[in-house]
Amino acid sequence: MGMFRKRRIYLDYASAPPVLPEALRAMREAEHLIGNPGAIHEEGVAMRAKLEDARARIAALLGIKAREIVFTSGLTESNNLAILGFARKLLLSGGNLDDTHWIVSAIEHDSVLECFAEIERLGGSVSHANPDMYGSIKPQEIVRLLRKETVLVSVGWANNEIGTIQPLTKIAHILRAYEKEQGTIVALHADAGQAPLYLPTIVNSLGVDLLSFGANKLYGPHGIGALYIGSRMLAGGIAPIIMGGAQEKGIRAGTESVTLAAGFAAAFEVVARERDAEAKRLSELRDTLVRELSAGIPDLVINGDLKHALPHMLNISIPNISSEYIVLALDREGIAISTKSACREGEQASHVVAELGGESWRAKNTLRFSLGKETAQSDVERTAQALRQTVVDFQTRS
Repeated sequence: MGMFRKRRIYLDYASAPPVLPEALRAMREAEHLIGNPGAIHEEGVAMRAKLEDARARIAALLGIKAREIVFTSGLTESNNLAILGFARKLLLSGGNLDDTHWIVSAIEHDSVLECFAEIERLGGSVSHANPDMYGSIKPQEIVRLLRKETVLVSVGWANNEIGTIQPLTKIAHILRAYEKEQGTIVALHADAGQAPLYLPTIVNSLGVDLLSFGANKLYGPHGIGALYIGSRMLAGGIAPIIMGGAQEKGIRAGTESVTLAAGFAAAFEVVARERDAEAKRLSELRDTLVRELSAGIPDLVINGDLKHALPHMLNISIPNISSEYIVLALDREGIAISTKSACREGEQASHVVAELGGESWRAKNTLRFSLGKETAQSDVERTAQALRQTVVDFQTRS
């Protein structure tokens, strides 16, 4: 019977897309090398060359200098290094956090929000920037929160649950103008998440000082990420949060994984090359999914603004039916979706959707569909049909 089983449909690319064949091939090639990239013998020099080649290729895709890239273990560490590394540098410079003010978007991933919770525990003052009803952090909201004590602002490039793209460039312009007025420096950090899959990645156009990446969000391997540290921060703006070595210019201790770095660079190059075509294709598939679902589920609510969101993501809420029930029902039909960020699965409600306002049930009943390279038109149609039938069956039994 197994040979007649339907192919499973994977619509949870925002949690973890598969590793691209090009990345796997690059990693297999790198695995043949031996040695530590910090060693000065022939094997070590070869490893160092491979590592720096990966760094240079990633930097080229971002339009930055290779020395502005620091490798980490992933997106969570990159966020921690950016925020807590900035805070630790302030402490090491002889100050304390009692007189500092920080701004963070209220709809960030926990790897960002928990860093600011730690800053509060250390004495810093933290303000949370509220989104509008579509999940956008408006520049005027940042203006409202700015103080002369503000040292850093953190706003994700695109939200990981609803896909809303944030106006980072406008926020950066506001901060630069404020700096001139006050004679201070206010750093801008952003969690890149999956934005590089579908948005241009020339960092200078964003105006950020710190930008966090995770290879696993970009069809690359798990276990490696990167932090862009701009010139203003590179000259002593970030202190290490992991001790035990002078790797990565003394900013991140620990022997680098050359194999993972090679896979990261290879995946990122494929993503950049196919970005425009894939964004157009997935936008059309997502719009089809919206039409198919809306036609059969009249009470469905779309969370966010699809006109200003990543093209592969759709977040909806359906009243009077548990989102976990739907996820498990679709899983039995061979379809994988999620309720929210995989890091928050099991919690009662989406903090992101809760911040949008509206009825309380919306945050409890969220469903996230995230499409990717292997998603086909038939997958979207089958998913819509299965979800409509799941809702009908539930309502019939209730």
